[in-house]
Amino acid sequence: MKKYLAIAMFLTLLTACSTQVYELNPTNATEPNYEKSQHFFVGGLGQQQELDATSVCHGANNVAKVETKQTFVNGLLSAISYGIYSPREIKVYCK
Repeated sequence: MKKYLAIAMFLTLLTACSTQVYELNPTNATEPNYEKSQHFFVGGLGQQQELDATSVCHGANNVAKVETKQTFVNGLLSAISYGIYSPREIKVYCK
């Protein structure tokens, strides 16, 4: 039993949070206009998901920033599934 607990704790330590932020038009927007979870499999290897931020903000000049994030829960789900399922969160902020 202790061996399985040690393995579970080790796998939890391998998970990490990461955030990528692309600021296009700096603004002090605090609430996202669009927020969704994206689902990737096998660590996202060879996969991509596209989102047209200009359609969310009704024009390229209105896009303030785009943020993608792997939260602790996303990392934990990835670790539990051995990287088979690895979700990420995406947020779009408009002016």
